[in-house]
Amino acid sequence: MSPYELAVGLRYTRARKGSGRNTFISFISLISMAGVALGVAALIVVLSVMNGFQQELRSRILSVASHIEVRGAPQLLDWPRVAAIAMQEPQVKAAAPYVLGQALLTANGVNRGAIVRGIDPAREDTVADIGRHMRAGSLADLRPGEFGIVLGGELARSLGVMPGDSVVAITPQGTITPAGTLPRLKSFRVVGMFEVGMYEFDSGLALVDLADAQRLYRQDGVTGVRLKLADLFAAPSVARDLARKLPGEVEVRDWTQNHANFFRAVQIEKRVMFIILTLIVAVAAFNIVSAQVMVVTDKQADIAILRTLGAFPSSIMTIFVVQGALIGIIGTALGVVAGILLAQNIDVVVPFIERTLNVQFLDKSVYYISDLPSDLQRGDVVTIAAIALALALAATLYPAWKAARVNPAEALRYE
Repeated sequence: MSPYELAVGLRYTRARKGSGRNTFISFISLISMAGVALGVAALIVVLSVMNGFQQELRSRILSVASHIEVRGAPQLLDWPRVAAIAMQEPQVKAAAPYVLGQALLTANGVNRGAIVRGIDPAREDTVADIGRHMRAGSLADLRPGEFGIVLGGELARSLGVMPGDSVVAITPQGTITPAGTLPRLKSFRVVGMFEVGMYEFDSGLALVDLADAQRLYRQDGVTGVRLKLADLFAAPSVARDLARKLPGEVEVRDWTQNHANFFRAVQIEKRVMFIILTLIVAVAAFNIVSAQVMVVTDKQADIAILRTLGAFPSSIMTIFVVQGALIGIIGTALGVVAGILLAQNIDVVVPFIERTLNVQFLDKSVYYISDLPSDLQRGDVVTIAAIALALALAATLYPAWKAARVNPAEALRYE
């Protein structure tokens, strides 16, 4: 690219004073630039929010669930041996046994189904972060033989109970008597409540002591062992290694399998939103095409003069590529700056809009996460900027090629 090609291309980007047609063409260029900036900013913000949702969802799920679960078939009788083998893996940081069962909880004339998980309070904090989400009491209040229970916040509210109240657990495993099979009932005292911010857990999970759960469900062993890893993304490979090393009939599942539907849904939504919002940039690129075609039509006399002065068709093409590319570069740069600033301050902007308009975008009773999280990733910004620049550059090729084919004699015939 020679200096005069760059200079003429930059000159054509601005309109001359007093020229209505050139002013209109420049206005169309500004609209195209604004369209590119809007599309790029929207893409960056939306992908950042989707990344934030994915990260927040993963964090909340893993605060209750575990990175890897080793389950027996149907139960583990020698769980300390399984835990010892698992702890030999470099990635495994902690292990804790658990008993899992279903129960119908009843209090104050209200019945609610729940998943009852028997835990070792001392070990549970090493494999999950549920202790940090306690709203009343603590996991240490679960003591063997005292039949205490920790309920999710929504579950406790629906039953109308507070710490110190009693709930009755009815298990599906009945007791066989001469009169027939009778449901097994046990009274528990509420010693705490937790709230992780996910309706699935807050409304359907109850924690009891491991020994109490074994008595309730009449188990000699445990349902399985929960493992925590140093790197949660290494869970699939560690699970495969453990499946080969552990003796007996055991099932090894990692968090990507147990909660695959949640993360798959977020990933699909992210891809769909990326495709839809990329169309905004594509529409702006079409505006660049129309603006450039109008410029070529308006500048035919200038093109003919340049050709008669010795300019090659490739030089003419370069001039108009420079002009169109400049629109794309400026629009992309503005969009990147605006998108980054908005994505980094989404926690301030959205509450301000909600207060101003007196609306709530994410209702806690409907959505798992009621706040808009944001996780700005450099790779997304680079990819979006590259796509926008590529579309803008591609949009300049046809008008530039048309300009290069202008016949000087025909263009100057009526001048």
